[in-house]
Amino acid sequence: MAVTPRAIGLIVAVLTLALDQANKLWLIFVFGIERRQPVALAPFLDVVYAKNPGISYSLFSARTDLQRYALLAVTLAATAFLLVWLWRSKTMFIACALGLIVGGALGNAYDRIAYGFVADFYHFHVGSFSWYVFNLADAAIVVGVGLLICESLFGAKPAGEGASVG
Repeated sequence: MAVTPRAIGLIVAVLTLALDQANKLWLIFVFGIERRQPVALAPFLDVVYAKNPGISYSLFSARTDLQRYALLAVTLAATAFLLVWLWRSKTMFIACALGLIVGGALGNAYDRIAYGFVADFYHFHVGSFSWYVFNLADAAIVVGVGLLICESLFGAKPAGEGASVG
């Protein structure tokens, strides 16, 4: 039995969601990051506990229930679109990229439902330069988008595409 891109993409999405949630649950409830923070992993990387009520860089901060549900609805609508794209994907590469994005989006959506905010932990910094705090779901989304961009720029072109006429 052949494994389809659709199946691989769904497996990647489920694994991404599971790893993200396991990491968050362990850091919050087992390790107790809130009382131990910051934990230096390297001179440029700390583990902290940030409660993000918005999206990246705390944009569109959702402080009321209505705002939180609106942000959740937008997230779920975008995820539904990505699931349709994943369902129709023809290549394993695209399916994996979409699976990373879907799994990450669902991980952050779950946080928003369960806690009212997205739990972020990883903080990159060099000297006075500080990158935003993120989680595994965010990293999966960024990698998935990066893979889609690489595919659009460098992926194989269908036969006949790009041929000059004349």
